[in-house]
Amino acid sequence: MTRNDDHAFSRRRLLRASAALSLAGVASTALGQESLPSELELGGRVSSWVGQAPDEIADERNPTLRLEAGQEYTLTWENLDGAAHNFVIVDENDERLVETDLVASSGETQTVEFTAEEGMVEYFCGPHRPSMTGEIELVGSGDGGDEAATDDGPPIGEGPTVGLESVADGFANPITLETADEDADRRFVVDQTGTISVHGEDGLASEPFLDVSDRLVDLREGFDERGLLGLAFHPDFAENGRFFVRYSAPPTEDAPEGYDHAFVLSEFRTADDDHASADPDSERRLLEIPEPQFNHNAGPIAFGPDGYLYVATGDGGGANDSGEGHVEDWYDENEGGNGQDTEENLLGGILRIDVDGGTSETSRDGGGDAADEGDERAYGVPDDNPLVDAEGHRDEYYAWGLRNPWGMTLTGEGAILAADVGQELFEEVNHVERGGNYGWNVREGTHCFSTESPTEPPAECPAETPESVRGGEPLLDPVLEYPHEADGEPVGVSVIGGFLYEGEAVDALAGTYVFGDWSRDGQSPGRLFAARPPTEWLEENAAVETDTGEDDGGDEADSGEAESEGGRWPIEELEVETASGGDDGGDEADDGDGEEDDGEPVASDGAMNRFVYGFGRDDAGELYVLTSATPSIEEDDGAVYRIVPQQRSEH
Repeated sequence: MTRNDDHAFSRRRLLRASAALSLAGVASTALGQESLPSELELGGRVSSWVGQAPDEIADERNPTLRLEAGQEYTLTWENLDGAAHNFVIVDENDERLVETDLVASSGETQTVEFTAEEGMVEYFCGPHRPSMTGEIELVGSGDGGDEAATDDGPPIGEGPTVGLESVADGFANPITLETADEDADRRFVVDQTGTISVHGEDGLASEPFLDVSDRLVDLREGFDERGLLGLAFHPDFAENGRFFVRYSAPPTEDAPEGYDHAFVLSEFRTADDDHASADPDSERRLLEIPEPQFNHNAGPIAFGPDGYLYVATGDGGGANDSGEGHVEDWYDENEGGNGQDTEENLLGGILRIDVDGGTSETSRDGGGDAADEGDERAYGVPDDNPLVDAEGHRDEYYAWGLRNPWGMTLTGEGAILAADVGQELFEEVNHVERGGNYGWNVREGTHCFSTESPTEPPAECPAETPESVRGGEPLLDPVLEYPHEADGEPVGVSVIGGFLYEGEAVDALAGTYVFGDWSRDGQSPGRLFAARPPTEWLEENAAVETDTGEDDGGDEADSGEAESEGGRWPIEELEVETASGGDDGGDEADDGDGEEDDGEPVASDGAMNRFVYGFGRDDAGELYVLTSATPSIEEDDGAVYRIVPQQRSEH
């Protein structure tokens, strides 16, 4: 998740988000016409800046700073959550007039001295700009102009209309929905706070299938990217009852000092032959990776048609893929990073392992050393993994160069689509191939990236690694990309990976990749998108029909021939309507009028009213959207919706 968190985040902004939303998404408050005193105090956390002094801004989220041009100011801010933050002031052209170093220790303070000058319009935290942003108003100077926008990449087109039908609610942050290869009609919903719940013919089961909440690291109040993050069922689950989970645990005893938590991949088994519930005591840890920061944790795990388990890992968190826990790589122009390294750790890529192999019942840590007994591992490594014969490299890697993969799917033909949350400017989805390098932190999407100036991409950067680095390899472009802003309007901040639509209920989505963004701007609700791969790609990589004819809304459905600049897939925003109610015995999430228990419909005026955390797909190929009313994990306001045809929704 992070979501972007980061701008450092992962997930980014992630991630991102403000833990409490104000009306109309506006977090700052006008303060009157007099300038503030010359000494200012703020608190900084991922969800927002918080005013501390003077009294005029105390307790305000992202308070407006009314300054007098020519006046010298001393601003002191305190790190409230231990995430990496800094303080930046920009002008109307988004040129950075003030910028400090990152501070990543909770309780640490930083003092900034500056002179207010004409043109200052905004202050923010570089890693968390969408959620930690406030206005600067110069007394007598007006509002200071419009915020600069990134106008790059193809525009988001208008897509078909779909309905969202309530399935279940009462979660904190549901992030994925999975099914097992079995005869039972049930869906497994993963909640970030540690439970896996079963939704069946009679609705949501009263007891969880598995609860690992007591094994998680202590989660932050408000927004967090850690937790229970992934679930995959063994291909022979109906016979062996084996399944696998990914979660964030407290640091292990051998973790480097100061590291935030441990990435854990574990195997569990069901309690009995009917597989009705899990045996919590059956856990066997397969893999542990020390994680230096709380964000950029990725989380998706999935079995491919080859029977191997694919495991997504983030770059370790923080910002820029640099700092504590981020190793140096071959690109000297940028600090870091784990995304380009395949020798020191297992961060920033897609791993591919054989859960039916292995020579030990112990786990192996992700730092390069076996947990015990030499090099024994609790899993095997497929012989055709790309780095198996590369001396000194981690042979678990299948692909690398990723920042924070949030959402990964494999088609029936084995094609991998993985969303990778961007940092400052761009979001992307990659068609992940064996041995592929997807560029981070040399590039963000198709654009060069600089750790020194993340918001100002350099004009040039390498298109491939040197011959001395894995024999030389190209930095591969994503199949789709979109900017955080276009034409001065927000587009999104944290891509949420979805699925290629392989169902039959919604003709308008045939042959599309359905995905979303966590939030439009880090404070307001998310969006649903559909991208149309070229017909040739579909024929080679997926068993879906490409001749769609008329869609459900009567509009011509795209046949998949359109292609945007650089061969990237064109993107459309789905218009969404609240469906009239579930039809499969769901719980009381919907009372028939399309409204949640709090009276807020999931959609209005064609747009989402909720944050998007993930997607799911059932055995019939139908898709689900996993949402929350707020970015906080403290509230049980998460809900699951099925995507249905427009005609099944309220008009």
